[in-house]
Amino acid sequence: MAGARGEATIQAGEREVCILFTNRALAEVETRLKQSIIAVAGGFADGTAGVTELVHLLRAGMQAARREAREGGSVSLDEVFQVLDEAGFTAVTVAVMEAVSAVLSFGTGDQAPNV
Repeated sequence: MAGARGEATIQAGEREVCILFTNRALAEVETRLKQSIIAVAGGFADGTAGVTELVHLLRAGMQAARREAREGGSVSLDEVFQVLDEAGFTAVTVAVMEAVSAVLSFGTGDQAPNV
């Protein structure tokens, strides 16, 4: 499927966790955090965003990947924290922000690659 989307795979222990971001997933994060995705992304750049923002992004990305794969059920916070604990803050942040960047840069002619 073409369009504004960013995908990544996170190595969490022995398993790979797929994440997917679309405009819908990013809008869900904005609603939960009550701030724009641009502000959230900027927070990672300037050090004002942290674990809370990352958890919301990771959960949305995992949920969107699950929805696309037609796997039922919601992603629990326990699942999200398990991935974060196994992969580490930095690895998860890099994967999430690269995938988010692909969505935000879509249509600019200078799109970030899907990872």
